[in-house]
Amino acid sequence: MQERDTLGLTLSGADHESLKHYQRALHELQCFVGDPVGSVNAAIEIDPGFVMAHVLKGYLYGLSTEREAMAVACKCHEAASQLGATGREQAHVTSLGHLANGRWHDAGRVLEDLTREVPRDALALQAGHQIDFFTGNAPMLRDRLAHAMPFWSSGMDGYHAILGMQAFGFEEMGDYARAEALGRAAIDLEPRDGWAQHAVAHVMEMQSRQHDGISWMRSNTDGWTRESFLQVHNWWHLALFHYDLGETDEVLALYDGPIYGARSELALNMVDASAILWRLHLGGVDVGSRWADLAASWAPKAKAGNYAFNDIHAMMAFVGAGLSEPARQLLETQREAMQASDDNAAFTRDVGHPVALALNAFGEARYDEAVQLLRPIPSIAHTFGGSHAQRDVIDLTLIEAAFRAGDASLAGKLSASRANARPASPLSQLFVKRAETLRAGAA
Repeated sequence: MQERDTLGLTLSGADHESLKHYQRALHELQCFVGDPVGSVNAAIEIDPGFVMAHVLKGYLYGLSTEREAMAVACKCHEAASQLGATGREQAHVTSLGHLANGRWHDAGRVLEDLTREVPRDALALQAGHQIDFFTGNAPMLRDRLAHAMPFWSSGMDGYHAILGMQAFGFEEMGDYARAEALGRAAIDLEPRDGWAQHAVAHVMEMQSRQHDGISWMRSNTDGWTRESFLQVHNWWHLALFHYDLGETDEVLALYDGPIYGARSELALNMVDASAILWRLHLGGVDVGSRWADLAASWAPKAKAGNYAFNDIHAMMAFVGAGLSEPARQLLETQREAMQASDDNAAFTRDVGHPVALALNAFGEARYDEAVQLLRPIPSIAHTFGGSHAQRDVIDLTLIEAAFRAGDASLAGKLSASRANARPASPLSQLFVKRAETLRAGAA
């Protein structure tokens, strides 16, 4: 039994009814809205032999960065492996197997090869793009889509997602004009495309266009919040604009409302919560009991050890809340993770563990040690995932540690570098003034 999707791709084990649920799930994933797991489960219930439905479900869990979700991804891989598949589908099964076992880079390479052979495979592009994001592979964020773009055109199902992903790839590679144009075009086609919305926000963040960013996010709020599982991250982007402007009350209002008012226990949402509170913490803002509440949600994940990017954000919460035992457990778990054979071993060894140690040192006022641990990191930070905007918290921590260590020379150098990169940022100018004051006091 086979069906073809709207782009002409063969889907083994599908019939007309299950295909409708599968395509709805894919659209929901492309927009980051709705319940793609529920939709794909409906497809599997109708046709248990639907190969790509099992694969899509596996990707949804495998790309969540939740340790518990990996067991589901493995089961999806096992189910798909036992079914008759086309060559294209078998490549997906192979990729899912790598992902479920923590081999992110291998999974991405399989999908890269598949995209060259079948450039209209929307799921290969979607999953590959997310893998590039979680591994911090900026060139591939751009080039994976660039290889496929000539084979796509307006009017094809999911074209907005192709534009939105290409926009984010351009942004991460510093091609801001093209990134913004493509991101806006994607939103014109599909106002609910949360990824395209966020790609344009990234452009404005990197260019320190705070007021433009606030207007951009506020102009399409319903589009990127309604039933969106990316909405917390997009609210976080809005908070970043207010943070750079020094509008602390607005940042805290966003935190207490759409960012963490519901106290999500999903790692992807808690990452954003930690990231905004830590920025405020660096600025000396008293956030009250917020750290304790967030740390309580992170505590069960202290022993997860499956994704170093999550680890450092958990450490922020433990340090902010003054919880030494979960912090100790996390560091011990990282030491164990570094002995594994998966990609996270390198993520942790190269970036995650030294950053976690530095955050712990910062929390204990050992600022010289924090500086020494963090100084080698910015040039390699991309290797453990995330975006430029997310990894900026490492740079901000290094700058603040240099100030608190009283290292006028380093604080001045770092502040000048940031001002050169982001001259329109009020925060950059604040750092420059602080550095001048520190140098004058040391003279």
